[in-house]
Amino acid sequence: MSSHATPVPMTSSACGPLTGTAEVPGDKSISHRSLILGAMCVGETTITGLLEGDDVLDTAKAMQAFGAEVSNHGGGNWSVHGVGVGGFAEPDGVIDCGNSGTGVRLIMGSMATCPITATFTGDASLNGRPMARVTDPLALFGAQSVGRKGGRLPMTIVGAVDPVPVRYVVPVPSAQVKSAVLLAGLNVPGKTVVIEAEATRDHTERMLAGFGAEITVEDTDEGRVITLTGQPELRAQHVEVPRDPSSAAFPVCAALIVPGSDVLVPGIGLNPTRAGLFTTLREMGADLTYENERIEGGEPVADLRAKFSPRMKGIDVPPTRAASMIDEYPVLSVVAAFAEGQTMMRGVKELRVKESDRIDAMAKGLRANGIDVDEGPDWWAVHGLGHGNVPGGATCASQLDHRIAMSFMILGMASNAPVGVDDGSPITTSFPIFETLMKQLGAKVTKGVL
Repeated sequence: MSSHATPVPMTSSACGPLTGTAEVPGDKSISHRSLILGAMCVGETTITGLLEGDDVLDTAKAMQAFGAEVSNHGGGNWSVHGVGVGGFAEPDGVIDCGNSGTGVRLIMGSMATCPITATFTGDASLNGRPMARVTDPLALFGAQSVGRKGGRLPMTIVGAVDPVPVRYVVPVPSAQVKSAVLLAGLNVPGKTVVIEAEATRDHTERMLAGFGAEITVEDTDEGRVITLTGQPELRAQHVEVPRDPSSAAFPVCAALIVPGSDVLVPGIGLNPTRAGLFTTLREMGADLTYENERIEGGEPVADLRAKFSPRMKGIDVPPTRAASMIDEYPVLSVVAAFAEGQTMMRGVKELRVKESDRIDAMAKGLRANGIDVDEGPDWWAVHGLGHGNVPGGATCASQLDHRIAMSFMILGMASNAPVGVDDGSPITTSFPIFETLMKQLGAKVTKGVL
């Protein structure tokens, strides 16, 4: 059970064509970072289009606990009066990050080089996720951590009194780890260097530069080398949050598999470190086009138009693309069920340690609905049945995971029998208007059991 909601069973049934415009919420990754960087500035940062899901709201509360003044002006418009780099105050209570791995790891990084102590917790899902991947590099700065067995929450971080700069090679592709180290490096004299073998989403680097930090990115034989000069005075900014490509994935994928559909999803961020799903869908034969391509707030943006695509083919998704679509594999596996032939997904071991073991959760649910799935430690394969041949009819466990719940709701929209999830309440963490938006397009999504 989530710390924010009691279980809410949901059911999705086959529907007529999905049509219209899907105004998805703001980007979750950029929303988190806007609040955290705003809190580390001197002056007022204003934000428009902030995602007002539970995950981001928990980060807003955390920034208030560390001494920033955070105000909600309505309609996705927020402001943050920051305390400056190194200016975080010690919070009076425990910081509850709910379901958000991004939130807790980035916040840990931002306070780890301040001479304060903070204790972090979350819901049952977050408290089961490993934190050593972040606390290990933060220890190199001089921070200390004490948590439950296996490096799990609840956990107390004792910030470094005299932090030292770090040169850190990220062992597995992770934007969260990279970002935590960079945020920690802000309050450290000298240069902090992060090296990643595979490029991960680069919102932190882009936004640090936008807020006035001295940061360079260089592609070398070692990999992607990011160098940050510590102790800058960050400049308060106005941030326009683009719409979230991870949320856009759900109406896009639904339109591709529901007969007769034609859906426009405007203003979607197409940062190349985030757009791997859309590239993959087009390779499968999806009728997915980019309209009105433009740059907003330093990020590439376009309107996506998705139309029913009954002749998609399974493909072998390149493992090098995994970092750019790691959150979208669950809903890709749903599309793969309606494609013809096998879709192979490799290099995805990160899915094992997300809000749930997403490979296991999706494999079990897809099998229960009549789809064959093979899996290994860092790969899985969905054997597509083609349009009109997916049985459906089962209730799936969401595992307190918003993306699992939404993926199975998409499955039910084109299956021969309805599909249910035992708990759809985690959807509010990232896409609080999911049910309303999908119904407006013509979907049949209801609360209740099959």
